[in-house]
Amino acid sequence: MLYRTMPRTKQELSVLGFGCMRLPLIGGRYDQIDEGPATEMLRYAIDQGVNYVDTAWTYHGTGMTKPGGSEPFTGRALQNGYREKVSLTTKLPCWLVKTRQDMDDFLNRQLERLQTDHLDFYLLHGLNATQWPKLRDLGVRDFLNRALDDGRIRHAGFSFHDELNVFMEIVEAYDWTCCQIQYNYMDEEYQAGASGLQYAVDRGLGVMIMEPLRGGSLAGRIPPEVQSIWDRASVKKSPAEWGLRYVWNHPGVNVVLSGMSSMEQVEENIQSAGRGLPQSLSYAEIDLYEEVKRAYRARFKVDCTNCQYCMPCPNGVDIPGNFEVWNNLAMYEDMKGTKAQYGFLKAMAKDAGQCTQCGVCEMGCTQFIPIGEVLEEIAAALD
Repeated sequence: MLYRTMPRTKQELSVLGFGCMRLPLIGGRYDQIDEGPATEMLRYAIDQGVNYVDTAWTYHGTGMTKPGGSEPFTGRALQNGYREKVSLTTKLPCWLVKTRQDMDDFLNRQLERLQTDHLDFYLLHGLNATQWPKLRDLGVRDFLNRALDDGRIRHAGFSFHDELNVFMEIVEAYDWTCCQIQYNYMDEEYQAGASGLQYAVDRGLGVMIMEPLRGGSLAGRIPPEVQSIWDRASVKKSPAEWGLRYVWNHPGVNVVLSGMSSMEQVEENIQSAGRGLPQSLSYAEIDLYEEVKRAYRARFKVDCTNCQYCMPCPNGVDIPGNFEVWNNLAMYEDMKGTKAQYGFLKAMAKDAGQCTQCGVCEMGCTQFIPIGEVLEEIAAALD
């Protein structure tokens, strides 16, 4: 196992982190963790040198408002001396916080669920342009300071889902130790992206990466035209290793989280982690990634440039967001992941089904996309 040093704490963290979000299930039910093999997987990873474990309040639950099973499972699995071997991370469910007292209540319950007296890293979960101002005004900085002072948490950070300018504002708003962002070879300009990663590094934050394989879509059903590119490499790698190695190649990345669902995935990722040195990819391999990106993007269904000239929609539809979901389905052929993405849009009433075919958006489209027709197609397929 390879390790990288956190900038502010000087901790040595394993380059591979164990994400407790996609554990093996009983009967395919997300809220029913198959604890036997899941415990074996987690403990095996720790025995092989993984020392960073990540969970959250809602993981392996039935929705975004109820506590899931991941935290209690993780607490049980880390008994018998395993808790002392890892840096343990969980997250404040920001969207459920209504008062300053809620912050303490959630943290105290999470400590009980995880059977620990402290968290090594505590993240504000899924910060964006809505959640950050709310938490800021409720006194989240005071909450973090007090939790640090009384020892319930050792280090404070945040995970993030929004645009780059929002990310930069949040980075500057508190003395964070770390941040967690989505980053992979297909998403360098998505959300915080490569620019946000470097912005965090330049300000001394540790960086934890989520979705290095886009929820498994970069390692699952690989289109033949993509696989034929990987097959030309002089040193063969699995699609999963190609994805992980790209992220590890960035010297500013500290930990890459993987939500592993089988022992086979754990073993493969641990082997890959032993080769995950920064700046270790050759120029020829970097060229292959560029070819793979072009191959995936050639599968786009909608040639949207996200210029936003179609926005705002009078009916609240996030038009570029719906197009992104539609393009992702075409690129990765991952209907389960696509429906999950679309579900977020539906939850906010920004989905394609809200379109009334008024035509206002099409007057501003610089790509002359028949937006109403495409939204109708998306709604028919995904609603």
